Amino acid sequence: MVELPGGETKRDPIAASWHRATMAGLDPGSALDSISYADVDQASPLLAAASVVLDDLNRRLEGTDFTTLVVDREGRLAHRWCGNRGTREVFDNLGIDVGASLLEEAVGTTAPGVVLETRTSVAVNGEEHFAVPFRRISCYGHPIFHPTTRRIEGVLDLSAFVEQTSPLLPPLIARAVADIEQRLLDGSRMSDKELLAAFQAAGTRRRAVLAIGRDLVMSNQAAADLLGTTDLALLRMMAVDVHRDAVIDLTLESGLAVRVEATRVGGPAGGALLHVEPIQRAAVAYSRRTLEPGDPLLIAGPPGSGRSRTARERATEQPVTVLTAASALLDGSTTWARDFAARVRARQGTVCIDGLDLLPDNLVDLVATHIADQQLPWIVLVTGSVESLTGRAAALAAECTDRVELVPLSSRRSEIPALVAAMLREADTAGSLHFTPGALAALSAHNWPGNLRELRAVVTEVVRNRRTGAVVLNDLPEAYRTQQPMRQLAPFDRAEREVITEALRRFDGHKVKTAQALGISRTTLYAKMRALRITVY
Repeated sequence: MVELPGGETKRDPIAASWHRATMAGLDPGSALDSISYADVDQASPLLAAASVVLDDLNRRLEGTDFTTLVVDREGRLAHRWCGNRGTREVFDNLGIDVGASLLEEAVGTTAPGVVLETRTSVAVNGEEHFAVPFRRISCYGHPIFHPTTRRIEGVLDLSAFVEQTSPLLPPLIARAVADIEQRLLDGSRMSDKELLAAFQAAGTRRRAVLAIGRDLVMSNQAAADLLGTTDLALLRMMAVDVHRDAVIDLTLESGLAVRVEATRVGGPAGGALLHVEPIQRAAVAYSRRTLEPGDPLLIAGPPGSGRSRTARERATEQPVTVLTAASALLDGSTTWARDFAARVRARQGTVCIDGLDLLPDNLVDLVATHIADQQLPWIVLVTGSVESLTGRAAALAAECTDRVELVPLSSRRSEIPALVAAMLREADTAGSLHFTPGALAALSAHNWPGNLRELRAVVTEVVRNRRTGAVVLNDLPEAYRTQQPMRQLAPFDRAEREVITEALRRFDGHKVKTAQALGISRTTLYAKMRALRITVY
């Protein structure tokens, strides 16, 4: 027994519940004045499993003063049945109807609220109720657990007027709960079979596929390689909310943008089949349709950003010849000019001038003269930052209305997983290696001053040292294993992070209550926690 303020004593679970209600700011006289209501899924697996059991129980209690209540795991009243008109009016007057919250912080001490907090069955008799209007009622609540996951699914409660309390209530309710739990198990077995069949039918090795049910998660190797722990947690939250086919765009913890196609499988008790694919970002486009032979294309970017490769890929006129500024410096301007003139006389293909920013002015003038003639070969100019160009090179670049400006790899972190996969396909012809989410996260966090050239060197080094299996963090060169902070939060993001963190602290990490207080869904809360990197609160 515990003595409450004022000298009143209560047994331990009741006293603890009173304390929690008081800390939530409730007052016994007004606790029911502002009951909150929300929609309840009447097709939920809990109600589907309980319906037949409740029909039988309610038939036996017809005409009595007993009331049966089913509360879901979030504390919402999902089912209410009253044995006669009088008890129905009592509960109507109390405001206890489907959708009402019976959590301790909402209405104080009740059997369902205490059961959700303690995960054990409990009776709350008359004066033990926190809210004064409840004190003419006694209730007995029993938790409903899923037999497989042992997760609490809800509470079955039987209530009556104080004078009609019976010692037979606990075994009666325990028997009904056992029947409900068996039906939950049977229902999950059937839905799991349907989910497994859908997963097998979707069988593909290249596309990431997951099947997520209430009690299981199945994924193929592509999904295991692509997704991290946080990603799986978010997708599980999404799967719960999938009631019809949906397409959702997400950013994974590795920084990769993906599109998730979700399909409901197996009805209310089933799950969802998810296909996850990286979003192919549109390449920087230029209109080749309007280009004449003399219209040059300018490709600019920092060293190692893929300038030369992009130039070769964009060279639609074949054959392609590359003349570099380095060769002009090593072999002399005369030799370079002779080679360029030979290509011009051929009147075909593409000439890539790699290093416009380093080319001597006399050679820049030579290239500009050919461009002005509007004749083949087509010219592609490759240079560093456009802003750094001066003199004749800057003037020639200014004439290029068609250009591709490549940004540093540090500004394209979301593309790193896809780039690694492409480089791995080139370097590992056997296709026996894959990077784990942890390794990809570390690579995505690196600053990459050497851009694509540096990334390719890292991938090549990994392939050289490891032939098969998963590439984990320790397989990376030592300098690339540290997961550095990816970015500084903007002021708005910092403020949002503080609000969410404070709400999580206030509700002791309870995600459902935090999401309700913030006015967002659980899925949105998990997404924001991942985006704002909220792991400690």
